[in-house]
Amino acid sequence: MGEEIATAGFNEADFERFADRLRAETELAGALFSTDRFSQVDYALGFEIEAWIVDHNYFPASINQRLLETLAHPLVVPELSRFNIELNCAPLPLAADALDLAAGALSGLWAECNGVAHTLDANMVMIGTLPTIRNEDLTLANMSPLNRFYALNNEVLRRRRGRPMQVDIAGRDHLVCEHRDVMLEAATTSFQIHLKTPAPLAHRYYNAAIAASGPILAACGNAPFLFGKSLWDETRIPLFEQAVDLPGAHGAARRVTLGSRYLDESCHEIFIQNLNEYPVLLPIFFDSPPETLRHLRLHNGTIWRWIRPLIGFEPDWTPHLRIEHRILPAGPSICDMMANTALYLGLTHHFVTLGGNGAAGVPFGHAVQNFYAAARHGLDATLFWPGVGTIAADRLLQERLLACARRGLDDLGIDADGRFLNIIEARLAARQTGASWQRDCFAARGRNVFELMATYCERQRSGLPVHEWEV
Repeated sequence: MGEEIATAGFNEADFERFADRLRAETELAGALFSTDRFSQVDYALGFEIEAWIVDHNYFPASINQRLLETLAHPLVVPELSRFNIELNCAPLPLAADALDLAAGALSGLWAECNGVAHTLDANMVMIGTLPTIRNEDLTLANMSPLNRFYALNNEVLRRRRGRPMQVDIAGRDHLVCEHRDVMLEAATTSFQIHLKTPAPLAHRYYNAAIAASGPILAACGNAPFLFGKSLWDETRIPLFEQAVDLPGAHGAARRVTLGSRYLDESCHEIFIQNLNEYPVLLPIFFDSPPETLRHLRLHNGTIWRWIRPLIGFEPDWTPHLRIEHRILPAGPSICDMMANTALYLGLTHHFVTLGGNGAAGVPFGHAVQNFYAAARHGLDATLFWPGVGTIAADRLLQERLLACARRGLDDLGIDADGRFLNIIEARLAARQTGASWQRDCFAARGRNVFELMATYCERQRSGLPVHEWEV
């Protein structure tokens, strides 16, 4: 989805040609899996941060083209809307200093982006949903002028036969609205972690990420407000699911989903499901060898699983597998995001070392329930855990899962001094996530959303973790 394309419209022949290549490449990928042709060694880590550009009144500033042209940095690219950009971190070996190196790289890149934004009379902010965003900001006039975004919008609307998206989110308040294009997706900005793993273990890391998603999300919420309403701790989750509401071929498989089951033997099971259950959305034809799997990879990129396996290539064209962890919000600070990464890495690796399918005994149905309960209620969520039964999310993390995460990080040789996982521990003790801080600040500022944003941006500039932010 990151490449520009030549056209925003397709005909039936385009879909047929793409489907033929997709079937062939899915079969070829199966052969690569069965003959152990995917990379068998080494772990690596990468990141994406989706960020907002705002004016001095904290409304979205639709200037990403000017910012990107002025910045001219290969790791900063456009997002769906003109008021969002994406920052990337070059892949890092999963070694002892990986999180420190990533924090330094992202901090430097963030400062560079902000410096350019200031010359354009704007500011940058990392936050899951922007409290000042208005429904009328999310129009096609504010879509980044790239064919791939126009094509996505056209095909989504065609599949829906022009029916508007229906948003219905019941949280502390209740939001009901409708929208006639895909721009609602632009209101959800995330921090995405890419973990490259040895191919024989990739499906177990995928399962582990799903099993751990509820407790992780409970500790990391940062998206409580949308269109003047106080909704879920992670309003991004229901909003994104409803913003691209396209059922699969049989009506069961949604394009934005936590999935339908754990994997049994390999990540190829996902690509088979993609072929069989998801109609092609963007039939862009690539004149490249089948071995590059470009059609398979593009099709996978139009199915927005919260945990998603990706295929990439080494410099020598050896294919590798990455698990893309998409559940986390942007912000509140870079050290918070690195702490969230430490929790994710530690838990998932520990679950994989326990053996079995990597899910640590968490039934898939309970993992799904935990995920949505955590998205809605944050640390106040009640979760299910094997050997425990139902338990409050904060107690589960404090009494059981933090120790598991520390064992996982120790095994990886990451965060040896506990710096980043200690941030999670302190956040739990203070019971102050980005979402809870935003709600408390909003109440303390007389329910003034602009005062909330002014304070949020000031605290973010401090670089302190959110548990140390004063209201």
